Amino acid sequence: MRCKSIHASPLAPYPSHPYASHHPARLLQAGPRPFTRLAIYASLSLALLVVDLRWHILQPVREVVSAALYPLQWLATAPVSLGHRIGDFVETQTALQQENRRLQDERLLANARLLRYEALEQENAQLRALLITREQHHGRGNLTEVLYNDRDPYTAKLVVDRGETAGVKPGQVVIDPLGVVGQVTRVQPFTAEVTLVLHKNQPVPVQVVRNGLRTVVYGSGPKSPLEVRWMPLNADIRNDDMLVTSGIDGTYPSGLPVAKVSRVDRNAGSAFAQVSAEPAADVDKHRFLLILDERLEMPKRPDEPPPAQRKKKKEAD
Repeated sequence: MRCKSIHASPLAPYPSHPYASHHPARLLQAGPRPFTRLAIYASLSLALLVVDLRWHILQPVREVVSAALYPLQWLATAPVSLGHRIGDFVETQTALQQENRRLQDERLLANARLLRYEALEQENAQLRALLITREQHHGRGNLTEVLYNDRDPYTAKLVVDRGETAGVKPGQVVIDPLGVVGQVTRVQPFTAEVTLVLHKNQPVPVQVVRNGLRTVVYGSGPKSPLEVRWMPLNADIRNDDMLVTSGIDGTYPSGLPVAKVSRVDRNAGSAFAQVSAEPAADVDKHRFLLILDERLEMPKRPDEPPPAQRKKKKEAD
């Protein structure tokens, strides 16, 4: 029987050593320690940085890497960029809407101011014309403002802001810069009622400027032309003839424009000509009017003879 050797191989580890390994190849595979690796890599990086800073040898590499990584960078930043764009769009739209609303409000305010200025300009022009008209009548008259129209739509009346306290009396003539508007028919302490020439059956004694023909103009209601009644067929009156106050009634001063003839219809089947006229004044447009304080002194009527003389005159006739 062959005996085994009691001497172990010199390459075999001592069996009783606690740190002995059963795999000797692992000792050959063990590398530098981590700190050593860190020092090596740091030195290499520093060397590359210095070399690249001096000779720019890594520039092509950076360009290739940058081009290769650009899609990934775009995908990574796309959600953030999209969010920023959406936020900017919403903010811009909100700012534009607010600016548009502000500009619209400013435009409306500017239009309102412009209309107010135009109205004031027209009122100033009318007031200047009324002042000139009052000077033409020796400065006698009251400037008045129209408060409102009469409640009855079938009447042509309005109420003004001058009354007894301002010296207004019934029968006074109301005019505008163009002609006769109406006549004061009722007076209150602080207001007065004016009956317009358009009022139905409102009479105004007039005469034709062209030939002096005297007649009477009557109103026929709101929004209707004036009428010249009981005019003979052969009367010398034509279209576009100007009618002014004759002054024979003692109420209307003479020479005030009243109307302009618009139509003359001579029908053989009627005893009188049908004559229509348009008011010379802007009866239903102006806000300010002039109440004339001008009365004509009419001569007194002759005294009636005693009854005995009237009886003798009748017997003589």
